[in-house]
Amino acid sequence: MKSILIVEDDITYGMMLKTWLGKKGFQVSSASSIARAQKHIETESVDLILSDLRLPDRDGIDLLKWLGERGLTIPLIIMTGYADIQSAVQAMKLGARDYVAKPVNPDELLKKMDEALNASSVTSKQTMHSPQTDDAFGPNRPSVSGKQTMRFEGGENRAQKDAEGTSPASDFLEGESDAARQLYNYVKLVSPTNMSVLINGASGTGKEYVAHRIHQLSKRAQKPFVAIDCGSIPKELAASEFFGHVKGAFTGALTDKTGAFVEANGGTIFLDEIGNLSYEVQIQLLRALQERLIRPVGSTKEIKVDVRLVSATNENLEQAIEKGTFREDLYHRINEFTLRMPALKDRCEDILLFANFFLDQANREMDKQLIGFDEKASRALQEYHWPGNLRQMKNMVRRATLLAQGKFITIDELSDLKEPAPAHIGMPLRNEEAEKQQIIEALRQTNYNKSRAAQLLGIDRKTLYNKLKLYNIFD
Repeated sequence: MKSILIVEDDITYGMMLKTWLGKKGFQVSSASSIARAQKHIETESVDLILSDLRLPDRDGIDLLKWLGERGLTIPLIIMTGYADIQSAVQAMKLGARDYVAKPVNPDELLKKMDEALNASSVTSKQTMHSPQTDDAFGPNRPSVSGKQTMRFEGGENRAQKDAEGTSPASDFLEGESDAARQLYNYVKLVSPTNMSVLINGASGTGKEYVAHRIHQLSKRAQKPFVAIDCGSIPKELAASEFFGHVKGAFTGALTDKTGAFVEANGGTIFLDEIGNLSYEVQIQLLRALQERLIRPVGSTKEIKVDVRLVSATNENLEQAIEKGTFREDLYHRINEFTLRMPALKDRCEDILLFANFFLDQANREMDKQLIGFDEKASRALQEYHWPGNLRQMKNMVRRATLLAQGKFITIDELSDLKEPAPAHIGMPLRNEEAEKQQIIEALRQTNYNKSRAAQLLGIDRKTLYNKLKLYNIFD
């Protein structure tokens, strides 16, 4: 599989091109500036570069010069508008392999890529050809036959579905922003260890996916992954959920129950919203983690367990320790390594990537064939503050997919984005009185809609309800 680097500052256009080339059998990465392209080239293998001529920091000619200074012979094809053809010709004099004019014709682009990769392979003597397969792709060469059904026009956000279909989609997209790259670099570092990991981040940022990813990259990947939502477990049943119980241990215990720690033995247990555990259950959890022994409720026998713990919270546990609602010894036990999830508003480069990723999922789910988002909708997606993060975006895109009547999602289907967004208030603050006033102000701004107030505060609805009760805030 040949590795292609797209250097394009129009994120929508670059993403569309990346998606289409991925379907054609290439391994595709992208960069939105010359500096990021250089960083990628220094750390990753690249067989061919497709670069826009005009970029925010410098232009494609500067990238060519940089390659030449380092003796790198990676073929580069310039992409440019008709007004810049003369500059493209100059780029070819400086070593560019070829150029294509926007809007790109798919057949023409694949032909030029084929020629560039062929020439590069022959020059470097890395590929031997036979008369039957005289190209750089061998028997898996991307097809250029058949009538293409789309052009990469400005304003279109995705390539139209082609006849070859799509490969199975991942359950999640990591993103390409600096914040995402840093996060997943940390994930790759900590995953092979047995360290307990605490994932800290606002609701809807993808904490459970990161926990799954840690398990998948660990030495325990072939063993179970068991997830528990600590916020949804009644205090009286938490010990049973964690450690199991024997028949007759309490009213309603009609059969034996295997707890999550035994189910996850040898693998990973994920405790989501761990800050919601009662103080008594925290004590039991600490003992299980320290001694690696659990005792089902009502049993006299102890069971040895070997689990790796990954926890997540959207609360400030250090403040909870100060208030006496979370044990400090348990905090240090679960927090051998911390991962902080960036909010969606802080990873602007990923917004359209995720929007189109969720659109792909919704298309499959609803058996629809939407191409993407029109220009106005794309701009609105990028400008919105996303208080509910990825979960909010996924729900919004699913609804828009259902409502859309044309080929593209328009701003009319994204009705929530048309409302002026109040300033994000943020939670929590340093003292309880200030926090109480923040909650009251959020309720006022949202006309006492608790779901929207929770989004505005950056907390989940259950946490808001708990704080309403704590501060005696009533409708």
